Amino acid sequence: MAVIHRTTLAPSKLELLAPWLPAQPWYLGNGREPELTKVGGFRLDDPEGEVGMEFMVIADGSGDQPVAYHVPLTYRGAPLDDAGQALIGTTEHGVLGRRWVYDGTHDPVLVAQLFALMTGVAEPQAQSTSNSPDPTVTGHFEPTGHGAPVHLTAVTDGAHGTDLLIRTTTTARPASPAGHLTIRVNRVLRPTADAPAAHAADALGHVTANWLLPDGSTSRGHFAAAHDTTPQAPTE
Repeated sequence: MAVIHRTTLAPSKLELLAPWLPAQPWYLGNGREPELTKVGGFRLDDPEGEVGMEFMVIADGSGDQPVAYHVPLTYRGAPLDDAGQALIGTTEHGVLGRRWVYDGTHDPVLVAQLFALMTGVAEPQAQSTSNSPDPTVTGHFEPTGHGAPVHLTAVTDGAHGTDLLIRTTTTARPASPAGHLTIRVNRVLRPTADAPAAHAADALGHVTANWLLPDGSTSRGHFAAAHDTTPQAPTE
């Protein structure tokens, strides 16, 4: 279960994210320096107990209207091999020492646990309380034959989010040795009712959670959605 240490972090997560966020292709800022506030999120546990995982929601108030961004993060005690492009920065944790902070969409541990959350295997944890499941975070996945283990094969950032191409085991197509899914990590969060209908209609699975609006009310929407991209077996 996730353990939250009440200690110092220098620089803070928001201080690390402030220069990183404007460089992302899905950022909607207008050239002003971001004004960031944490407005929601949740955590997942690493089965091996080594990697911290947080699905953070931050609001940028630098524009005419605040924008809520979804930023999955991983925290590691040593650099992740071949992931220099995903490093957001390092920070000094008052208990754990130096931590390497990564864009979690490039971290295979987070991607595997995100899929496990969709399929009901991983239990979401509260963002700021130790050993506390968060029942407001829900996962759903259609019984299509895709299963664990999963392997992250490509990460593509675009204007509308980050697409994770993963390879899974599958029993749905015996002629195919593996299934393929694309998990779209939504970066700009919108309430479910405002999300594009076509994106949700053909999704095999999704993760839904809450975040806070400026007036203190709660909004809810899809943080990620999975689509089947397994190549069709040739027909005779």
